[in-house]
Amino acid sequence: MKNFLQLIKREFGLFWANSVLRMIFIGAPVAYGVLFGFVYQKGKVTDLNIIVVDEDNTTMSHRLIDMLNDTETLHVIEIKADNFNLKDDLIRYDGQAVVYIPRKFAADIYQSKSPEVNVYINIANVLTANFASRTIQVVLASLNAGMEMEALNKKGTPSVAVFDKFQAFNANYIRLYNRSSNYMSFLWPGMLATIVQQVILLALALSFASEFEKGTFNSTFLPRVKSPIDAILVKCVPFWLMTCGIWLFFIGLQYFFRVPLAAHNVIANLVLAALFIVAVSFMGILVSILIPSQLKATEILMVVATPSFVISGFTWPLSQMPLWVAYLAKMIPLTHFLEGYRILLMQNGDLHHIRPQLFGLVISCLIYGLLCLIALYYKMKKAVSIGSADTN
Repeated sequence: MKNFLQLIKREFGLFWANSVLRMIFIGAPVAYGVLFGFVYQKGKVTDLNIIVVDEDNTTMSHRLIDMLNDTETLHVIEIKADNFNLKDDLIRYDGQAVVYIPRKFAADIYQSKSPEVNVYINIANVLTANFASRTIQVVLASLNAGMEMEALNKKGTPSVAVFDKFQAFNANYIRLYNRSSNYMSFLWPGMLATIVQQVILLALALSFASEFEKGTFNSTFLPRVKSPIDAILVKCVPFWLMTCGIWLFFIGLQYFFRVPLAAHNVIANLVLAALFIVAVSFMGILVSILIPSQLKATEILMVVATPSFVISGFTWPLSQMPLWVAYLAKMIPLTHFLEGYRILLMQNGDLHHIRPQLFGLVISCLIYGLLCLIALYYKMKKAVSIGSADTN
């Protein structure tokens, strides 16, 4: 028993002496617990953008718009007189629904003709769509009941009999994009992109770190490369080619699981994917250059990769997170890629619809790429100076 207790004590000593173990076993749960707590701190979705097409433009339609805007969940981001360019507006404003108020809405109500209000729900994000749809249903039902009670009471109808009468107007709910509300269609593409980011980060975390650990950076690698750009490309190109194979495999899976993964706009999809892969590669290379230990480089990139999907805004919107979490998410290439990918895949967007996401990825490529060049330049310069000193 005494020997067993001594061994237990020894294991505790080994644990506390190992900084990597301490960070993984204690640091990760603390950091992720706090981070995820901030992500879901609000606990409910508020101020979801919706667009109202008001072809009636009467006191009655304005009343409906005010009721929608007065809810905690919804925010009327734009009021349009017609449905021109509606698809672009829905993407630009990240709209979760469109409420269409027809012409003669008020007049038809007064004439008991029961006009129809069409509600188009954006199912690209199942979670926010449910919040928006439920709130709009409550607002329309409240307005409907209130107007009908007003009208019938004015005619002298007893309050008890009001509820047996016809509705003032009808509401039709039309699902856009993911019309079946298929959760796999919503979640699976994002998970696959997360896998791609994770494998690239982990693979490239070992690229330069393994050279430093084995001592081959100075002896074998450095004499054969002419510049930091050459060195980075040599490390990246093989993984870029292999990543193409991963993408093709995933596209093949769409036929097996019958879930679309390839966006209709091939060029926009390729541009977005290429920038994503380059940005992630430079991020992995940077850590590999700065951290000469394979284990520590892998550990750091695992810390980045593990929460990236949760904070990307793919499921829980970035607008509902604290500002500092949203800024942190924007530093990770996956966030920009998933935003653009959902627009292309779910909302049938084109290249001009994903300009903000492409811009974010270009900035990531430039920042991480420049830092890679600077860090590798000094590493190479230091290695050359050490080699010259050894020769002398």
